[in-house]
Amino acid sequence: MKEEFEKRPQPERLKSLDALRGFDMFWIMGAEEVFILLGSLTGVPVLQWWGNQMTHVDWHGFHAYDMIFPLFLFIAGVSFPFSFKKRMSVEGGQKSLYRHIFKRGLLLVLIGIIYNNGISFDFENMRYASVLGRIGLAWMFAALIFMNTKNTKVRVIWLFAILIFYWLLFVFFKAPDLGDPDHYSMRGNISSYVDRILLPGRFCCYEVGDNEGILPVISAIGTGLLGMLTGEFLMTQIKPVKKVLYLIIAALSLIIIGQLWNLAFPINKNLWSSSFVCFVGGLSVLLLALFYLIIDVWKFHKWAFFFVVIGMNPITIYLANRIIRWDSANNFFFKGFADLFPESWVPFIMAIGYVVVGWLFLYVLYRKKIFLKI
Repeated sequence: MKEEFEKRPQPERLKSLDALRGFDMFWIMGAEEVFILLGSLTGVPVLQWWGNQMTHVDWHGFHAYDMIFPLFLFIAGVSFPFSFKKRMSVEGGQKSLYRHIFKRGLLLVLIGIIYNNGISFDFENMRYASVLGRIGLAWMFAALIFMNTKNTKVRVIWLFAILIFYWLLFVFFKAPDLGDPDHYSMRGNISSYVDRILLPGRFCCYEVGDNEGILPVISAIGTGLLGMLTGEFLMTQIKPVKKVLYLIIAALSLIIIGQLWNLAFPINKNLWSSSFVCFVGGLSVLLLALFYLIIDVWKFHKWAFFFVVIGMNPITIYLANRIIRWDSANNFFFKGFADLFPESWVPFIMAIGYVVVGWLFLYVLYRKKIFLKI
């Protein structure tokens, strides 16, 4: 099956991007539980550390698990300049592209609501904010900015203008209703206050606001736009090795900016703070540079097949994890095998089985060329 991946004709797309997308989704299809349990079982410090990284921080700060969401949005941004070029090369391409952008953005918002049990029709207790909704809106507005700006320099100005504007909202405003003077606290920040007055339904995952609420869509546009700038750069005629070098320099610069900005505007995924955008954006660029170097420059493809299968159907596995009861299949195939091990190891074996079942489901779709695209 790896040989099949090698021989398949490739459209105008980066193989490394599919692999990186799959690597990103791998950590939310059960792999995080595998490593949490592995660290707990073995007591190996590095595995315990990584297991701890597979959880979200409560408020300020950063764990690797906080990167999955923004990395996916970044990757969606990287893909856009390639589709932009392709669509604009045909007659009527601009109108078609505008329709595609609005359709995709708003459809993701709708699917996000359905994912949150929207078809229960309990409108009072329904959750309207969602991961998919933020991806859809942030990508949509970033794409509109990309389409309506003349060059890279203007787009970079837009990126930092968005992030500075978002920061200033927190500098000059705070929540006036809960008596917390801290502009960046869970109760005192302006983002949570906007959710309380404008966002209907229930919140997740803290009582006073939603972690995918309204205001952070502004800074999330910056994440999408950063991805588009990266994709635009990868389309240039610069030698591939030099591209990798420039990407690494840009990544390290963003990481430093993020850490410095953290002193004034804390790195915070729930708020999608400007420092968070820069820091995680730098890590995203660094990961892309690594995957691009190994897969597209050095042509080492075979190892990536496992992740490509996931990366070709990311929305499918995200929705399937919500809709399909994988536990039944997992118990059917792996429970007997897991029971051969000491009791303390059974959850670990079953966690591996959960990942295997999900991957095999995606592999069947891959072989049948069934891909859910929005």
